[in-house]
Amino acid sequence: MDNMSWGALALALTVLAGIWTWYAFRNRGVASGVRGVAITLLPIAAYLTHTLRMLGRVGSAVAAWATGFVFSPAVWVGVAMGVVAILLFVVSGKLSGRDEKKLARSHAARLPAAAGAAGAAGTRKGSARTARSGADAVGDDDDFSDIQAILKKHGIS
Repeated sequence: MDNMSWGALALALTVLAGIWTWYAFRNRGVASGVRGVAITLLPIAAYLTHTLRMLGRVGSAVAAWATGFVFSPAVWVGVAMGVVAILLFVVSGKLSGRDEKKLARSHAARLPAAAGAAGAAGTRKGSARTARSGADAVGDDDDFSDIQAILKKHGIS
């Protein structure tokens, strides 16, 4: 579009907004009419600052992108690959949760039956998931005894 076409578009938008402003003043009151005057001035301001032309280019670029997106088989293959990747992430998260539970069950099955639940907590020294009280950690685990001594020294238990 040339400069004359953009000017005609700005003038047409201004006239339409002016008609709406006149209606707003008559039927809705002064506040709505003043708001209409502000809207009426926007198309001319956009024309004079070349913003109207920029908005037209942005609209054309978005339309070209959208039509290229919709009608391109390569784009749809990419979308399908993205969906498959997301599904694989979800499935791998579910599988790793199952693996951890299975590992915990098999480890618990290997413990001697006479040790019971208290022995199971004390036997797994390296497990970060084992919840221990301060007395269990000091009595059962030599690795944590130094840490417990430091914590007790500072009044933390």
